[in-house]
This record gives sequence, structure tokens and C-alpha cells, in this order.
Amino acid sequence: MYQALYRKYRPQTFDDVVGQRSITETLKNQLITGRLSHAYLFTGTRGTGKTSCAKILAKAVNCENLQDGNPCNCCAACRSIDSGGCMDVLEIDAASNNGVDNVRTLREDAVYTPSEVRRRVYIIDEVHMLSMAAFNALLKIIEEPPEHLVFILATTELHKVPATILSRCQRYSFRRLLPEDIGGRLNYVAYQEGIAIEPEAVSLLARLADGGLRDGLSLLDQCASATAGTLTAEGVYQCLGLAGDRKTAALMEAIARGDTPTALEIFSDLYAGGKDVAAMNGELSSLARDLLILKTAPRSGMSMLSGVCTDQELAGLQELLSAGALLRITNRLQETAAGFARSADRRLDMELCLVELCAPELQMDVQSLNARLSKLEEAVSSGKMVVQAVAAPQQSAPAQPVQPQPMQPQQTPPMQQPQQMPNGGELPVGFWTDLMQTVLPQVQPGHRSFLSRQVKPQLQGDTLLLLADSGFGKQVLDQPAYLQAIRERAAALLGRPVAVKLAVQGPGSVDGADGFGRIADFGRQHPDIFEFK
Repeated sequence: MYQALYRKYRPQTFDDVVGQRSITETLKNQLITGRLSHAYLFTGTRGTGKTSCAKILAKAVNCENLQDGNPCNCCAACRSIDSGGCMDVLEIDAASNNGVDNVRTLREDAVYTPSEVRRRVYIIDEVHMLSMAAFNALLKIIEEPPEHLVFILATTELHKVPATILSRCQRYSFRRLLPEDIGGRLNYVAYQEGIAIEPEAVSLLARLADGGLRDGLSLLDQCASATAGTLTAEGVYQCLGLAGDRKTAALMEAIARGDTPTALEIFSDLYAGGKDVAAMNGELSSLARDLLILKTAPRSGMSMLSGVCTDQELAGLQELLSAGALLRITNRLQETAAGFARSADRRLDMELCLVELCAPELQMDVQSLNARLSKLEEAVSSGKMVVQAVAAPQQSAPAQPVQPQPMQPQQTPPMQQPQQMPNGGELPVGFWTDLMQTVLPQVQPGHRSFLSRQVKPQLQGDTLLLLADSGFGKQVLDQPAYLQAIRERAAALLGRPVAVKLAVQGPGSVDGADGFGRIADFGRQHPDIFEFK
């Protein structure tokens, strides 16, 4: 009869336990020195080795030929315990034996000396399921047990175990296994079983195991039985029914680009294919969480990923979304998931969620505004806005920088016909273009777009007034070096000294602006809401 991999490859010695070296070394030292406790408490998440270590410890305390703290697995006591026929080593499920009567029966049997081995061992799994009366009944015998008795308690929910029990046990916390540890064990098992598997598939299974080796072995067992040839990452997706997850990256990309029609179309295809709405929401949430971790912790974040998407897909999406946008997406998805329990139409809820995620301008809450601002700041700091300005259909390539030379009154060139500016004032035709060709090379790349595209010049007597779209743009340009370069070039073009001043134009004069300037002004006035660096 076929035996599941997680049962077939259950550790038989402390050295076989994966990822819990500190615990196994301590238990081995206690066995070697003979300083054993009468009660142990193993706590941790599923699949981390609690029950395996409990069974190994039960064999080791009764082994007739202990080998460096490990049971020999050859003596009569070890073979009897492995086969489950030893009457002195009992494994009790507290979930189904949680009453006070069960514990009373245990207490009555525990006082008798063992008949087959040296010590009677009780392994109580999921001990947190005991009732309070059962815990109280167990308390006395755990506090003062007979010399031949050893208790090994295991639980996944430590906070449910009373402090009176905790204080009478040696507690060992089993940590989640790292993907590297799980991957190494999966490779070993696959080699022993003759399973051909690609490294990408091993890495994917290790991440999907979520820190539990038992989960990883069960997934490997399932995928290997469904694949005739070499097991690939694509085969893992297909076998585990995660083919829809491959579209999760496309759905997130549509959200990042603000492509509402594409996002709704992908969602409709997945819904028509039988994909659960809550599952889609969960996959998007996991992907947003992975991207946020990589954005905020790029070095150590790789070990924290959930495995929803491949590394290549994550790398592509990471460039499209800022940390503020990912935080907004994650919170909005969580809010939608929380409302599924009381919703009459989950499909409608998810569609509304996708529309809001694709169009953050529809929401005026703090997180949406912060996401839009962070996107603008990243575009400015990376120089993307400058690239758009250069690529716009204008004149030919800008001329090389020309050092401004002060002009004498007798050298004043003849002024061209004045052009009436939209905000009043008269300037020669081509004045602003000629001035920008000289000044822009002297301006930082991240600030050029503010000067070339978001400033309107206006001449008022001997003062050149520069009207910025927003207070944020005015503050960026209000630097002595920029104003000096503009002043010298303007004087050379106009033939007389001029003063340069900055001001903010009215909200109605912003041509085609989407309001980011006003949002920035609002953020400057409320530093407790927005953080500017």
C-alpha cells in the first residue's frame, strides 16, 4: 500500500529534523547528561516538527542503546514504539479527549509503572483544546508526577494554554522553516523517490508550503502523482489549480496602468471560468503584499514571498507601482474581503473595488491622495517627466548652452513685435524658448519639467513675473542659482536689466493639469497627513 511522503520521510532521529537545530541539540544534551524534565511543551505552527520531536524524544528516553543523544531505532523499545504497539507510550488527541473524565482516566493509569519500557510517556497533541476543568485535573499530576512518567504537550495556539501549565513545563518554540530549508528537504525526497523536478518548481513548492515542511511534502506528493515527466513550475500551477494565478499578474498590471476595461475583462473571464471571487481577492492581496515587501525590504524580502507569482512577474510589476499605491491597493482589497460576509452580490463588490483601484482620482481619501502624490514624486525624482518633455513635438534639439553676455545700451537688438501673453504683459516672440535653451542645461534634471512646462512668463515693466502652477512648483524653482541664470539671460534678450519674481497663478489657469499642484499645496499645509522628504 502506498504511503504518503510526509509519513514515509518522518524524521526518526533528532539529526533528521529540519530547521530546529537549537531545540534538537538541547534535547540531545539532556539525554546524554540525564537531566531530563518531567514535562515538555512544544509550540509552533503546523508542519514544523513538534509531533516528530515528541515521538523521537519518547523513543530516546527508553532507548537501550542511545547514540549521541539519538535513539538507535534498532532495539526492542525503539521498534515497539515505532510500530505503535508499545502500551507505555500513548499519543492522545486532546481535540477528541478534552473532557475532565478523560483526564481523570489518564491520571488513574499514569500511576502504574511501565510494563515494557523504562518510562511511561504521554504525548498530548493540540493540548489547547482541553477544557479548563480538564486542565485543572491535569495540573496536579504534571506538577508532581511519578519518576517513571514524562509528559510531552504540543500545541499550535500557546495563548490558550493556562499559565499554571506553562510554568510547570519546559517550553520549546518551533519556528517556521525557511524556504531554503524546505527546498533542500524536497530535493532530497525527490531524489530518493526518483522524481525529476526543476529548481524553479522546488522553489515554488517551498514558498507555497508557508513555513511547514509537511505541507511542502504533501504538495510534492500531489504534483508528482499528476505529472508523467519532469515536474516544472508550470506543472505545479496546473496541478494545484493555480492556473488563474498566472492572470493575477496581468490583473495587477492593468490596475497599475489604470486600465479599467482590461481589468474588468480579466476579472470577467476568471469569474466565467468558475474562479471564486474571494479567492481572486486573496490572490490579489497576496501579490500586493509581496510587491510591498519587495518595495520596502528589497534585500531580505525574497524569503518572505508567498509564491503567487514568479520572480520575473514581480520584477516587472515592481517598476509600475509605488509603495503608497501598494498600501492603498492592499487596504482596499482587505476592506472588500471583509465585506463579503454580509454582501448580497460579491461580484459587484469586486468590480467596484477594481474600478476604484484603477482610478484613484475617484477617491479623495487620504490614502488615495498620498498614492497619487507618491507617484508624482517618483516620476519627478527619476526624471521621467523630463523625458516626456523632451519627447514632446516641439522645436528641434535644444542648442548648446551659451554664456550670457551683458549687453550695452547701444547694442540693444531691435525688439520683435510683442505678443500678448495669456496672463497679460508683452514679451517678444520666441523669448521664452530662447531663454529656456540657455537656462535648462543649468537646472537639475528633476526640476526642468517644472520650469519648461509649468511656468507662465509675464512682463510687468522691468519685472519678469514667473507664474507657477502650484506652490510646490514655486518652492522647487525658488533657488538663487536658477533665478540668477534667468535674470541674466532675460536681460540679454530684452536689452535692459530686469528683476525676476515668482508667484502662483490661479487654479483656473492650469492648462490640462490634473490637480496635483493643489494636492501638493494641501500636503504642505498639513504635514501631519503627508510626509515630504
